Amino acid sequence: QVQLVESGGGLVQSGGSLTLTCAASGSGFSIINAGWYRQAQGKEREFVATSMSDGSTNYASAVKGRFTMYRDNGKNTVVLRMNSLKPEDTAVYYCNAFVGLDGAEAPKWVWGQGTQVTVRD
Repeated sequence: QVQLVESGGGLVQSGGSLTLTCAASGSGFSIINAGWYRQAQGKEREFVATSMSDGSTNYASAVKGRFTMYRDNGKNTVVLRMNSLKPEDTAVYYCNAFVGLDGAEAPKWVWGQGTQVTVRD
């Protein structure tokens, strides 16, 4: 069974930076696509960034130019570097991945449990 665990969240002042890491564990899998989403209190979960198998990366307009997503396939980790943080970036950040599995099992989406990011004005 593949599991994703996020880390790196916390409290930061406006204009500060944080780096979130998503570590995938399990056996017999590979990350095909990966993404970061966030959910602010009282709001729906929204897209932040995604990294595709072809190497392309896409960002939500709200974070473009401030956030950078990259992945280390050898370590099965996905990283979201967040700079110039704003109070409106406050949310629980979730990692997700579309993972390929050895054998006959079909690829599937996996979500992490989330990590809280709070940006103080």
